[in-house]
Amino acid sequence: MTVLIRGKELAEKIVDEIEKEVKNYDKKPGLTVIIVGENPASKVYVNKKKKTAEKAGFNSEVIELPETVSQQELENYIDNLNNNPAVDGILVQLPLPGHINAYDIIEKINPEKDVDGFHPVNAGKLVTGLNPYAVSCTPYGIVRLLEENNIEIEGKNAVVIGRSNIVGKPLASLLLNRNATVTVCHSRTKNLKEICSRADILVAAVGRAKLVKADWVKPGAAVIDVGMNRTEDGKLAGDVDFDEVSEKAGYITPVPGGVGPMTIAILLFNTLKLFKLHN
Repeated sequence: MTVLIRGKELAEKIVDEIEKEVKNYDKKPGLTVIIVGENPASKVYVNKKKKTAEKAGFNSEVIELPETVSQQELENYIDNLNNNPAVDGILVQLPLPGHINAYDIIEKINPEKDVDGFHPVNAGKLVTGLNPYAVSCTPYGIVRLLEENNIEIEGKNAVVIGRSNIVGKPLASLLLNRNATVTVCHSRTKNLKEICSRADILVAAVGRAKLVKADWVKPGAAVIDVGMNRTEDGKLAGDVDFDEVSEKAGYITPVPGGVGPMTIAILLFNTLKLFKLHN
């Protein structure tokens, strides 16, 4: 029988534990999110982050900047936050407008306040097996889901579909650091279905609705769906064809309620970690 991995429940547990710990401190952890422009999905996501951070007892601030903000102006905001001792975590919501160089913005953030774990210092520490100040939220949330459900990682074949700096690459490093044998697939990968069908752990993070079908999945595999897509009829769908694959997988995450809630929970986990680093 397939086990449904409900990230929502684990995320709530993590946030509750953080809330209890924060009550023991004289100061509150500080998280500041910068959002540029009017992207509706980004606004919804940022509001969820703020609401959850406040529930956990954090000082949570959202800086809303117009689409027309310049590179220099945005970097000035980051400089101010880097120098503000009340701010432990800085997050610049992606995507940014086309005239902004996102890599330069990420690099501008103090690595010790880089709550997303995207800075080259933190990404490099992760790749080399060292301890980053923070690990990218979604990948670390996925690993926590696997561990919480007693899904063995060491020695297993793990396939990650997607090579983004936000999910695919850091997740591959996390799994490698836990002694999995990792294959990273992407749009140019040949024989994708055959590669996926050998995976003990299959993670889909490509942004293509219902890409992964039942014949892509090894019986009993753990299938983690990172996708959030809208189908032609407006319904929400993951990168995995849930109805098909849930009949074959040993474990599977739903969309919504799977990986998504874990991303915000780990954001708070990272902020608390940085707060303790600074105090």
